Amino acid sequence: MKFSTAVSLLLASATAVGAFVAPSASSRNMMMPSRQFSSRSSAPLAMSDSAVVDAETVSDGETFEFQAEVGRVMDIIINSLYSNRDVFLRELVSNAADACDKKRFLSITSDDGAAASLAKPSIQIKSDKDAMTITIEDSGVGMTKSELMNNLGRIAQSGTKKFLEALGEGSADVNLIGQFGVGFYSAYLVADKVEVVTKSMQPGSPQLRWTSDASNSYTIAEDSSEPIDGSGTRLILHLKDDALEYLETNKLEELLQHYSEFVEFPISVWKENTEYKQVPDDEANKDLSEGEEPKMKTVPETTEGYEQMNTNKPIWLRPPSEVTEEEYRDFYQSAFRASYDEPMAHTHFSLEGQIECKSILYIPGMLPFELSRDMFDEDSRNIRLYVKRVFINDKFEDIVPRWLKFIRGVVDSQDLPLNVSREILQKSKVLSIINKRLVRKSLDMIRDIEGDEDDSKYIMFWNNFGKYLKVGVIEDSRNKDDIIPLLRFFSSKSGDEYTSLDQYVEGMKENQKSIYYVTADGKAKARM
Repeated sequence: MKFSTAVSLLLASATAVGAFVAPSASSRNMMMPSRQFSSRSSAPLAMSDSAVVDAETVSDGETFEFQAEVGRVMDIIINSLYSNRDVFLRELVSNAADACDKKRFLSITSDDGAAASLAKPSIQIKSDKDAMTITIEDSGVGMTKSELMNNLGRIAQSGTKKFLEALGEGSADVNLIGQFGVGFYSAYLVADKVEVVTKSMQPGSPQLRWTSDASNSYTIAEDSSEPIDGSGTRLILHLKDDALEYLETNKLEELLQHYSEFVEFPISVWKENTEYKQVPDDEANKDLSEGEEPKMKTVPETTEGYEQMNTNKPIWLRPPSEVTEEEYRDFYQSAFRASYDEPMAHTHFSLEGQIECKSILYIPGMLPFELSRDMFDEDSRNIRLYVKRVFINDKFEDIVPRWLKFIRGVVDSQDLPLNVSREILQKSKVLSIINKRLVRKSLDMIRDIEGDEDDSKYIMFWNNFGKYLKVGVIEDSRNKDDIIPLLRFFSSKSGDEYTSLDQYVEGMKENQKSIYYVTADGKAKARM
């Protein structure tokens, strides 16, 4: 099914889907993450006694029908919206982080001293090969029965519904669709059954279990499995037969490092570690003489437990004055797998006003290996895009012109015009503004290197990346005049030294009317 067809069906079904949290409109602008994946209820963002009512109305195994053809939407999501099902973990971890963020917010604003002293929420992930399940558990705000029904089973009074209504009236900006994700239901990319065990932060809330196999109904019942400590949500994915690779701890670690390494809350994976230790060899020491050194042997010792995955810090969110040169270098080498390269220059900046964006850009110290084979290698990932610390993609071609393919960096903005699955960056005014600023900042870095007292630095830059600037003069008419002064050439008078076009013009003979040039692959081949 084509993506456009899928979106049409999605809009026609007029549904919103849920995540693990449901912040109100009043709280949406206060310390809450920008990832609006869920249907948002209109209930006040506060702890109340409403959970007691929920407890009274929960019976054993109530079955409810999905409203507004949610089952049909799940089918669209599973078969059309996502091009890579690896992203299920990104979506579910991001939802868990939303729940943790809401709990932190409620704890800070609560009049209850005990709530304010709660430990920092966290996220834990564990696979079970025997049961063929993955469990993602957060110690976030949790959900009541009514929130389970509103967020996971029907359209709530949410921004998504209003957007769809406006779209039907022809008054909505279609690009806004990227603000309304479908995160929770991405679980069905890899699972044929999903269970959500949850306990709300609200006083007196029971522990509940929501269950669905992606059909037209779901059940809610009180849960008697392992109690959730305090509040939170435990998501249990029963994997499909063709998704068993996700039971491997190494696979989960790989996806978390790729997508969620900068999520604010601790993310831990249950894993088995084997260490080797020296112990006395009883067999070999049977006939050991007095005073003789005992013989040792090496034995494996296996331990199990949770290990935190996201230990790196997103330095782009800090003020530049608080980041050291060593931190900039370490981040570059870690984020871009460039352990043996020191960046030649970097710039750290923010956009505010019409859009909000934070970014760090680097000029590498050497030409990246993949670009040495093909200067426009499609597999080269130069700009990494994030939305509130969560990695989205690094394959967007329009974020910078291709003559800046050698620039490395990160861009973090909640204003990025993404499609419903957040995998495709759509053309928009926002993208144009970000593109212009990235080009400006890149040119500023290059000028700073050119203006350095040490001329060898720009010679090194030119030898590595000069060919990209030549492409820029040809392809980028908007910035052509800014690139031209940065070009370097050999001339008949410069010998082995480079000259700029301005320097050449200054040295022209009084009656010289023309400039002749020879193009070749290197100076030696250009000699006549």
